[in-house]
Amino acid sequence: MKHIQSSLLFILLGSSSVFAQNQFELKDASKNYDVKMKVETYAKDECSGKGIIELFDKKTSKKFQTLTSDNLFFYLNEEQKPTANIIQLYNEQSPLIFEDFNFDGTEDVAIRNGNESGYSGPSYDVYVFNITRKQFVLSEELTALAHDNLGMFNTDPERKRLITYSKSGCCWHLTTEYTVLPQRGLFKVYELEEDAMGGEKVKVTKKEFINDKWITNIKEYPIQEYYKEN
Repeated sequence: MKHIQSSLLFILLGSSSVFAQNQFELKDASKNYDVKMKVETYAKDECSGKGIIELFDKKTSKKFQTLTSDNLFFYLNEEQKPTANIIQLYNEQSPLIFEDFNFDGTEDVAIRNGNESGYSGPSYDVYVFNITRKQFVLSEELTALAHDNLGMFNTDPERKRLITYSKSGCCWHLTTEYTVLPQRGLFKVYELEEDAMGGEKVKVTKKEFINDKWITNIKEYPIQEYYKEN
């Protein structure tokens, strides 16, 4: 009987320990919210599967909103915790990104949802804060940007631009910049194409939307000279 009780206790303790490893708290990820995050599976330093993200108002400590992810995929850092707000093109991209994506003065949030961007990179569901509804609402346009390119887009708050990156193999790269027009959504204003498919030279095509029209500039550089400078 004692053996059975000990076995049951071991199973219960083991289960609670594993469950605890699937839960994380982030106090510094957001200016406005504390975060409690649960994820379905945990193995070594990797978490994945269905995720639940609970946001708590820092001022009141009350639950503000619950968001979900079908695949909250991320790695743990050296402290066995998830990171936040890191966007590195070919390296770490955090499960949660808090930023003002539409430049309206309120904090928005992007939540990792699988590896469905270019080259099986990180993909995100992007939520913007709706002032009327006083909650985060999924933005299909911004979510598409974080699925159709190389991972999460970058934000340039000074110029109020969203920046995406795309590539094809080693030798073709595309950088695109968007502005966000109130009530109208995304508008592309800049594009830089770097094409080194020929092998010896890089064809650089720069397009900018200036004074209601596109201005195109095309130059070619010796490949070693161009990439030495860049």
